[in-house]
Amino acid sequence: MTPERGFDVELVRIHHVAIISSDYRRSKHFYVDLLGLTIIQETYREERDSYKLDLQIGGTDQQIELFSFPNPPQRVNQPEARGLRHLAFVVRNMEQSVSELQSKGIEVEPVRIDPITGNKYTFFADPDGLPLELVEHE
Repeated sequence: MTPERGFDVELVRIHHVAIISSDYRRSKHFYVDLLGLTIIQETYREERDSYKLDLQIGGTDQQIELFSFPNPPQRVNQPEARGLRHLAFVVRNMEQSVSELQSKGIEVEPVRIDPITGNKYTFFADPDGLPLELVEHE
């Protein structure tokens, strides 16, 4: 929406995406060691028996907040279910990125071409089955 239509809030970009994991150590390993995200800060919140891990995406100020909670309920994880459908990351070289993920034991779907944008894309999943997408974009 534009300010001319009476909206004063200007959304500039996404700051972070929050993910609740079922196994904090496994998810931390996946996002840090396998995907290569940088740890900004790790906090243990004793009152919640919970970790909060702030991760930097690339050289940007965009972040993933990885949380742990005791016995979090499962979320419906079908691609067409309501709510967050997937989280997409931009890569510059699709083939190299796919090869790197596969070398780390991560199963990746076949690369496809988006009929609207013409961009290459593919999907893989985090340890809890959250769909993650790679999009090749300059």
